[in-house]
Amino acid sequence: MSDIAKIILWLIIAILVILASIIKLKLNPVIGLIFGSLIMGIGCNLGLVETVSNIGTGFGNLLAGIGLPIGLGVILGKLLEESGGARIIAETLVKKAGEKYALYALGFAAFLLAIPVFFDITFIILVPLAIEVSKTLKKPLPYTIGAITICAAGAHTLVPPTPNPLAAASIFHFDLGIMLGVGAAVCLFACMGGMFIYFKMLDKGFWNKEADETGLVDVADQKPVPENAPSFALALLPLLLPVICILLSTISTALGVESKAISFISDKTIAMLLGTLAAYLVSRRALKGKMDEFANQAVASSGIVLLITGAGGSFGAVISATGFADKLAETFQSVGSSPIMIVLVAFGLAVVFRIALGSGTVASITTMNIMAGFAGLTSLHPVFIALACLAGGISIGHVNDSGFWVVTNMSGYTVKGGLKSYTIGGAFIALFTIIVCIIAALFTH
Repeated sequence: MSDIAKIILWLIIAILVILASIIKLKLNPVIGLIFGSLIMGIGCNLGLVETVSNIGTGFGNLLAGIGLPIGLGVILGKLLEESGGARIIAETLVKKAGEKYALYALGFAAFLLAIPVFFDITFIILVPLAIEVSKTLKKPLPYTIGAITICAAGAHTLVPPTPNPLAAASIFHFDLGIMLGVGAAVCLFACMGGMFIYFKMLDKGFWNKEADETGLVDVADQKPVPENAPSFALALLPLLLPVICILLSTISTALGVESKAISFISDKTIAMLLGTLAAYLVSRRALKGKMDEFANQAVASSGIVLLITGAGGSFGAVISATGFADKLAETFQSVGSSPIMIVLVAFGLAVVFRIALGSGTVASITTMNIMAGFAGLTSLHPVFIALACLAGGISIGHVNDSGFWVVTNMSGYTVKGGLKSYTIGGAFIALFTIIVCIIAALFTH
């Protein structure tokens, strides 16, 4: 058996063990992910010591980047929820957009927010808003979570300045403005199409509340808006402040301005800290002396989110340590010069990396570097080859992807619920994006 076949076999076994541990044996996802990581590492001859070392390193590396922002975001959300600020935003949003289009308005807000801000942070910021919109519309939570997940994931994947689409213009050597314009247009198409179909699926009974939700997030009843609740403008401040801080870095980079002060406040941890402090300020009058009490509740609830998210990073680190990406790239030879073939192979290769490695960033950038040499063989504009790589990179997110666990745990979903939300949402973005790429390839001569 070849090395690549052996790795794929053990990867399949490890994923099946994780799913069986969680779904059938009812073990905590952390335990299932550790089991899967051990099986993957030992089966691929990493050895006991190296496998355990990668489990610890992967856990630490992932939480080093997103642990504090997640914790701060949970506090921010709890304060906005308890002070009535999230409720005020939700009711204003529904009133302005109308109940018929409120879900699409929420999705569009997620799309705009995720252009400068990473998916995890966007989702954390908007979860309390999704809960309140769900209550206001009297619609189950999967509708609002689905809107946020689809649109935030789409913008993060296809529209600069997030890392993948930003790298695409550099790797394929075309103007970043083309990536911005084409990526945004294709993303909006994919988001609108994805939301429309997803909502129809929910209407037809796709969601099973008993099997797909843990019951830890309650959307049954709305609490009365507290006295002295923040106004719409003040309630938006904790949500917008982190975005503005992060955008400062993007703008300064575009203008060629280097500033340590801007680098400091645009760091995602500092940006979320400022947003959380703003949440304390705007919630002060409504919550009076109870802010610490609610913040402590939020911190307690975020523990399991952080633990499972970190364990997902452990699994991804063990997979990376097997050398899967390099070995798969070595087996890749030639795809010819057919625009259709180039687009399909780019997409398929990125899908394989995405399923195996978990990281959409690794999947997309690895595939783009492989496909860059084929861009000159066809008259198809390289932006569509890049989009095919990016589409594959978002396609199938599951238990080895940190975003999966962030969405699943913060939404109060079971693993099945996470697969029906995060995984399906990403698949819709991938599907509509690759359709555009195929159409572009068909019209290329």
